[in-house]
Amino acid sequence: MGEFELQFPAEQRTLHLHPDRLWIWEEDVYLDENRHPWLSMTFEIEGCFQVLLQQKDVSLGEPKTPSQLRSYVLPLMWQLYPGSQYRGSDSSYWRIVYHVEFGDIQDMLLEKLPDME
Repeated sequence: MGEFELQFPAEQRTLHLHPDRLWIWEEDVYLDENRHPWLSMTFEIEGCFQVLLQQKDVSLGEPKTPSQLRSYVLPLMWQLYPGSQYRGSDSSYWRIVYHVEFGDIQDMLLEKLPDME
């Protein structure tokens, strides 16, 4: 599995075309509808749960089944919804904070929205 690389090239481009869907492949790795891998890293800042997704070519391991990922904290699938947000397979909503491209690597930061009850 790949590792995150922090790169700060001079050229940064904001992207407006987001993946329609992201499916879990293995722990911390999702695939989009074009089979591009996205590495995930989660963190919490001031009570806000966020996930940084980085699209880059990595060697894929064996796919995991949902039963192998029972205690996984992120949704097993995200689907793009109107209003620059994703809906998770667990019915959670995630706001797209930013989606940028640095060279050939894309970063997309998602923030979990409060549950609507």
